[in-house]
Amino acid sequence: MPAFVPDLPVILAFAVAAFVLAITPGPDMALFLSRAVNHGRPHGMAALLGANTGLVVHTTFAALGISILIVTAPAAFLALKVAGAVYLIWLAFQAIRSGGGISLAAAGKRAPTLRESYLTGLGINLLNPKVVLFFVTFLPQFVDRHDPAAPEKLFFLGAEFIIVSLPVTIGMIYGAQGLVGLFTRSRWVEKALNWSFAGVFTAFAATILLAEGKR
Repeated sequence: MPAFVPDLPVILAFAVAAFVLAITPGPDMALFLSRAVNHGRPHGMAALLGANTGLVVHTTFAALGISILIVTAPAAFLALKVAGAVYLIWLAFQAIRSGGGISLAAAGKRAPTLRESYLTGLGINLLNPKVVLFFVTFLPQFVDRHDPAAPEKLFFLGAEFIIVSLPVTIGMIYGAQGLVGLFTRSRWVEKALNWSFAGVFTAFAATILLAEGKR
C-alpha cells in the first residue's frame, strides 16, 4: 500500500466521521439549499463546488501547518471570526431584503451568475473558523504526527471527506429544487423560507463569533 494511504481502519473510521459531519446543518448547507431553491440546481452545484474548493484550501493549510498559526495567534483568529460573521450577516440581510440574493427568483429580478454562486460558496467556507478548527484539531487525530508521510495522509483524508460528503450534499441540492413549486405558489411560504435562511445565517454568525482557538 502506498505510504500516503492510511490504514483501512483509519479510512473507515474517518468515513463515518465525515458522513456525520456532512449531514450536520451548517452555513454551507443553508447556502446550497437557498441557491438551489432560488435559482436552480446549477447554482446549488456551483456553490457546492466553491465550498469544496475551500475544503481543498483548508486541507492544504492543515497539511502544511499554516492553519495552526491562525488558531494559535489570537489577532489572526479574531480577524477570521469577525470576517466570517460579517459575511454571514450580510447573507442574512440579502435573504430578507427585497430582491435579495437568497430570495426566490422572480421575473425581472437579477439572478446571480454561476461564478457569483461559486465565489459565495468559496467565501462562506474559507471564512468559517469552525472549518479551520475541524481541519486543525479533528483531521490530524487520524494521522500520527511522527509519520514522515503525515502531510500526504492529511491530503488523502481531506479528499476522502469531500468524496464522502458529495452524495449527501448533491442529494440535498436535487431534493431542494423539488420544493420550488410549493414556494412559488405561496407568498407566505416564500417569506417563511427567506426568513428561515436569514435566521440560520445569523445563528451561525453568532456561533462563529463564539468559536475559540486552541488554548
